[in-house]
Amino acid sequence: MEYFVNKDSIVRQIWGKGDTILFIFAGASAEFALNKAVDWLYFTGRLPADPLGRLFSTVAYARLIVFSEKEAANRAIDKMAAIHSRLEEKRGVLIPDWAYRDVLFMLIDYSIRSYELLERKLSDEEKNEVFQVFNRVGTRMGIQGLPETFRDWTRMRREHLEANMQKSNHTIDLYKKYHKHLGPVRYKLLLEAQKLVSPEIVLRLLGFNHVQLLTPVLKGYKLSRIFKLDWLLKAIILPKQYREEIKGLDVVPQ
Repeated sequence: MEYFVNKDSIVRQIWGKGDTILFIFAGASAEFALNKAVDWLYFTGRLPADPLGRLFSTVAYARLIVFSEKEAANRAIDKMAAIHSRLEEKRGVLIPDWAYRDVLFMLIDYSIRSYELLERKLSDEEKNEVFQVFNRVGTRMGIQGLPETFRDWTRMRREHLEANMQKSNHTIDLYKKYHKHLGPVRYKLLLEAQKLVSPEIVLRLLGFNHVQLLTPVLKGYKLSRIFKLDWLLKAIILPKQYREEIKGLDVVPQ
């Protein structure tokens, strides 16, 4: 059976661990709030109504593709493209290609950043593998202007961040929604997690300082995984309605 992502791929290791996915989610939640195309997510009403659920659904789609056989993954990608196409018809305007690229670039970047934060540095070959997988997703969706190499992606990622990020009323509103859905303690943890994985421009636009309170906590968390106590920390950190979802994300043996 042919899989969309090879079974021995570093991408499967990254997306097979719940804690890595949580940091991908944290980074994406910051960047979604700043993206100039965030109004598309407000148009459906789903993002302001359930920001955590909306972001988790984006992550869930990516994870489904990573672990599916090739035909099933392609069907999932086609379904995702069709959903966006119907949204464009409803609004009467096309989602710009740069907005599609932003989401793909985000998944590539936070996959690398989160794994390196929690596990180890990736080799250039492994980073290229992450890039190639999500670039194939973009190609299948028909996204125009995708980079051809990891080096091209690095340059385009930097250019996209400079051109497509801004703090807006949507940013402020979305962070209020994060606070409402998470509560004050978990909201503070989200902000601290965002500090650890977000690019400098994101931190600057959000007005974050460079004091990283989670750095010493992270060392303790890594130790807890050795003794299989990380599930207890996740139970404390995560809202109850998402705990079962995250528990099911660990598919790669620790």
